[in-house]
Amino acid sequence: MNYSLSEIKKESGTLLKVGSPIIATQLLSMGLNVTDTIMAGRLSAADLAGVAVGNALYLPVALFGMATLVAINPIVSQLLGGRKFDKIGKSARQMLWLIAFLTIPSFFMVRNLDLVMHWTNVDAEIIPYASGYLKAISWGIPGLLIFAGLRYFSEGLAVTRPSMYVALSALLINIPADYILMYGKLGLPAMGATGTGYASAIIYTISGLIMIGFTASFKPFKRFHIYAKTRGPEWKYIKELIYVGVPNGASSTMEVLLFASVSVLMGTLSVTASAAHQVAINIAAMAFMIPFGLSMAISQRVGLAVGQSSIQKARFRGFLGTGICTAIMCITAVLFFTIPETIVGIYTKDPAVIALAVPLIFMAAVFQISDGLQVGGFGALRGLKDTRIPMVVNFISYWIIGFPVGYILGIKMAVGPEGLWIGLISGLSVAAVLHNLRFHLLTKAKSNN
Repeated sequence: MNYSLSEIKKESGTLLKVGSPIIATQLLSMGLNVTDTIMAGRLSAADLAGVAVGNALYLPVALFGMATLVAINPIVSQLLGGRKFDKIGKSARQMLWLIAFLTIPSFFMVRNLDLVMHWTNVDAEIIPYASGYLKAISWGIPGLLIFAGLRYFSEGLAVTRPSMYVALSALLINIPADYILMYGKLGLPAMGATGTGYASAIIYTISGLIMIGFTASFKPFKRFHIYAKTRGPEWKYIKELIYVGVPNGASSTMEVLLFASVSVLMGTLSVTASAAHQVAINIAAMAFMIPFGLSMAISQRVGLAVGQSSIQKARFRGFLGTGICTAIMCITAVLFFTIPETIVGIYTKDPAVIALAVPLIFMAAVFQISDGLQVGGFGALRGLKDTRIPMVVNFISYWIIGFPVGYILGIKMAVGPEGLWIGLISGLSVAAVLHNLRFHLLTKAKSNN
C-alpha cells in the first residue's frame, strides 16, 4: 500500500507531537546525570571517575526494571486502539504490583555492586567514591520505578506532557541539591560523589509521588479506576507484562551492559581514561535520547494501529518513525565531527581528559546512524509486542560480537579506549540491521494474510 506525501506529513506530525514531550523528558532525565558528571568533574578526576563507574554499574539494574515496565506502553496502546477501556485500568493496577516485585531485588543489588568493582580490578582509588554513590542512589529506586511505570502508562495513551514537566522540575531541583550535598552547604557535610547519589535519590522519590498524584487526579484517567479498586496480583495481567516486559528489559539491559562493561574496563586502564570515556559517553547518550524518545512514540503509534487491526498502517508508522530517528542522528553525527572540542569543553577543562575524549567523540559520530536505526526498529517491534527475538538479537549483537571485538582490540591488543569503542560500533551496527529486517519480515507476512 502506497502512502501519499500528505499522509506522510500527517503521520510525521502526529509522531512528533506525541514524541516531542517524550524526547524532552528523556533529555531532561539525562540532564540529571549530565549535571552530576559536570559538577563531579569540578571536584576532582577521582570524583568524576567514581560517578562514572558507579553510574555504569547502577544503570543496568535500574534500566532492567524501567525497560520491563515499558511493556505497559504497547499493551495499553493496543487496548486503546481496540477500544477495550475496561482492561486498561486492570493492566495499570497490575503494573503497580510488578513495580513492587522489581523494587526489592533492585535495591539490594545496587547496594552490593562494590563486589563487581573488586572482581573487575577497578582502580582502588575509584572504588570508595563509586561505592558511596551507589549506596546513596539505591534509596531512590522505588520512586524511580514508580515514575517510570506511570510515565509509560500515560505515554501509551498518548498523554506525554505531564512526565516532561515532572522531569523539568526534577532537573531544576537537582542542580541546587547537587551543590548543597556535594559541597556541604547549609550546615551539611561535603559528600562529593556520594552527594550526587543522594540528590538523585531525593529527585526520584519526589518524581514518583508527583506521577501518582497526576494519574490519580487526571480526569480522563478516572474511568480506568487505577487506584479506586484494591486487588491482589492477578496472574493474567502480570503474565502479559512479564511476557512483553522482561525480554524488553533484558534487551535494553544487554545494550547498557555493553556500555557499562566498557566503562568498567576503562577504569582498569587509568583514572584519566575512565573520566574521558564518561565525558564522551555522556555526550553520545544525550544525543541518543532524541531517537530513544521517538522510539517510545513509535511503539505507541504502531501499537495503536495493531489494536485497530491495521498491520499495513503499523508497518508504515514503524518505518517512517525509524527513518526520522536516523535522519536526526545524521545531524548529531555532523556536530560531533565538526565541533568535538567545544562539546567536550562543556564537561571538563582537564587537558589530559580532553585529549582522550575528543577522539572518542569522533567515534561516537560513526555509530550515530546505527544507533538511530536500531532504536527505531526496536521501538517498532515493541509496538507489535514482539520482544523475545529482539532480545536474542541484542545478545548476539552486543555480547557475541560487540564486547569480544572491543575487549580484544582495547585490552588484549592494547589499542586502548578507541579499541573498546570499535566494539560498541560493531554491536550497534549488527543490531540496526537485524531489528529492521525482523520488523520488515513480520509486518510483510502479516499484511499479506
